[in-house]
Amino acid sequence: MGEDGTVDAAGTPAADARLAGAELLAQRYRSLVEHIPDGVCVHERGAVVYVNPAAVRLLGAGSAAEVVGRPLTDFVHPRFVPAMLNRIALLTEEGSASPPAEMTLLRVDGGTVDVQTVAVLTPWHGHLAYQVVIHDLTAQRTAEAAQRRAEQHFTTVVEQLEEGVVCIDRDGRIESINPAARRIFGVRTGLDPIGCRIEELPLTLLDAAARPLAPARHQVARTLATGETITGYVFGVDRHDGQRRWLSGSSRLLNPDDPDSSAVSSFADITEFRASRRQLEYQATHDSLTGLANRSLVLARLAEALAAGDEQPVSLVLFIDLDGFKAINDRLGHAIGDTVLQIVAQRLQRALRADDVVGRLGGDEFLVLVAGRTRAADQDALVHRLRAAMAEPIIARGHRIEVDASVGATDLLPGDDRTPEAVLHDADVAMYQAKPGGDRGHPTSTHAS
Repeated sequence: MGEDGTVDAAGTPAADARLAGAELLAQRYRSLVEHIPDGVCVHERGAVVYVNPAAVRLLGAGSAAEVVGRPLTDFVHPRFVPAMLNRIALLTEEGSASPPAEMTLLRVDGGTVDVQTVAVLTPWHGHLAYQVVIHDLTAQRTAEAAQRRAEQHFTTVVEQLEEGVVCIDRDGRIESINPAARRIFGVRTGLDPIGCRIEELPLTLLDAAARPLAPARHQVARTLATGETITGYVFGVDRHDGQRRWLSGSSRLLNPDDPDSSAVSSFADITEFRASRRQLEYQATHDSLTGLANRSLVLARLAEALAAGDEQPVSLVLFIDLDGFKAINDRLGHAIGDTVLQIVAQRLQRALRADDVVGRLGGDEFLVLVAGRTRAADQDALVHRLRAAMAEPIIARGHRIEVDASVGATDLLPGDDRTPEAVLHDADVAMYQAKPGGDRGHPTSTHAS
């Protein structure tokens, strides 16, 4: 008798309770096996002795009777039989299991199905047998095939594009280049640029003003350094055959969620377009460094707004000056200063609406023409938004640069009789009144870690 008063002999209450528990556990196991989506097969001495409903369906049989009693090898593709028998031979102790293995099964209806199996040596009606769990790989194989088709389709599309596409890794080496890019760059037949740096190719990069452009100053390098997506920039290439091609490019990270992602640069050949009168007009009215409207264009737009009378299309003019920008040029060089101006220009464009006009007056001065009616509260919010956008740290060539901006504002009212120059003067005065005192607003520069 146990300490708790139960009797352990067979037929006693304690033994009966254990038997009932074991039977309940067995029923639960049988129910689980009968309903799981994976197939379960038990075989001994080379013959199938049990299959669950999922295995019956997997083998294309009408019932378990069509499978039970037949040799196991009837249902395994001959190519996989030797490896399967070797795995079975290694299972010598109760509970030992084979590693997951993929194979092709032969169905009763004559078809085949790819599966993954795991075999376990386990008790079966008082002796040991091999229980096999069979996982159908059809959905996985279908998904893999679909992915391969999608990748092949994508590759085919990229290969056929008239637009050049180049992937560049973190070290500045070419990972892939499509035929259009080879043609645009003038890469000679037989020359494999994969693994090369741009500077190793027989070409010279040019900025929008036709000045030699070091690869480290190209927008792709900026995308790799900052993660920014850059669109609509113009650059040129002088090829080994003497041709100069002008390109309109975009660059972005291949995988924005991966900080170590490569960059993909796409570009269209705009040589003929650039040579057209429209392109010449564009150059005459836009700043070559930032792509913003230049001084003459933005003042022309301001003159148009002043001439509109009561239907005033512009309600507010903002004069923006970067505080301490000269210190950036003095300490870090004009190349980094140019990068800062380009990034500031992009941030201004993103922070404004499509109807607003932003132009570069020269140096580090910008003018914004705000379209529509604006309330005082809206003006304050806009100024705060612009300053916040420009105040975000800029990473350029390993330097972390922080800049602030002074913003002056002047309202345009219906019937305003000022000249564009007078409006510009008033906004300029307001900007100087808004400038911080002392050293506040000066940029700080540290090497980014």
